[in-house]
Amino acid sequence: MRADRLMTIMILLQNRGKMTAKELAEELEVSDRTILRDMDALSTAGIPVVSDRGKDGGWRLVDNFRSQLSGLTMDDLKSLFLFPSGKVLEDLGLHSGALDTRQKLLAAIPGTFRGEAEAIWERIHIDSSTWRASKENLDALKTVQQAVWESKKLIILYERADGEQKERVVEPLGLVAKGNTWYLVAIRDSEFRNYRVSRIHKAIVENETFIRPANFILSAYWEQSKEEFIQRLPAYDVQVEIHPSVMKRLYFTSKFVQVIKKESSNPDQWIEATLRFNAEQEAVEYIVGFANKMKIIAPKDLKSKVVSLANSVIDFYKE
Repeated sequence: MRADRLMTIMILLQNRGKMTAKELAEELEVSDRTILRDMDALSTAGIPVVSDRGKDGGWRLVDNFRSQLSGLTMDDLKSLFLFPSGKVLEDLGLHSGALDTRQKLLAAIPGTFRGEAEAIWERIHIDSSTWRASKENLDALKTVQQAVWESKKLIILYERADGEQKERVVEPLGLVAKGNTWYLVAIRDSEFRNYRVSRIHKAIVENETFIRPANFILSAYWEQSKEEFIQRLPAYDVQVEIHPSVMKRLYFTSKFVQVIKKESSNPDQWIEATLRFNAEQEAVEYIVGFANKMKIIAPKDLKSKVVSLANSVIDFYKE
């Protein structure tokens, strides 16, 4: 990828000071002519590269620009090697070039830093996927990604939570990967919206471009949106007593249960706790799963519903 090569050229010139077109071409395994075109591209992009003629000539960065790049710390260099999950890169169609890019970066950094950079690569691996294979339908992701890059309006056929499909015209601002799930952040009717990409059944990029909001920062918006979503979730609190033998299960049985509070001065006694669910029925089904190892303290009317569900299970298996 050309962008990777341009970045590598900058790092090489930063670390080695001056290199001829031939040296750069050999390092990057391209032709001298390609390097000259790359230098034109860097110059056009505002990177101050200059060519010195003569016996000791070559390409270099303007000195004050080199000093700005020299401000990179070891932590900065290490962060370059904390690549996103391979699943994320694969979804975006970038996985095949990621390893090559990393190796080029490794070859370009100073020898004094290279060992520690290699250690980070060898010792830290980021895997954002879940234990079970994702069943997300990402057929529309490539088209959505194109619209995001090109700042073009997008027509989508979107399936709502109730199963109804609606056609929307949106202004795509960015993509967010949360675990194995991709979300499109876009503007529709002058409001920010989040769309789950797996629910986009059709996507068409329009020729019309749009202007991104001047102060929009995707990461900041997503954190705020996520917090607002959590705050809107319904809460149903239940006070219980838990037998110490199943206390560890409390944290692993369901990812949707929050342990708000637990109290116990004696590890051999029943433990009081407050559990938070999203709905009453969710609490009933969860508590039944603990059989005689969890007692309901409040709300008291929940007891009859737990008994009713337990009896229905017994009756079902008696038949």
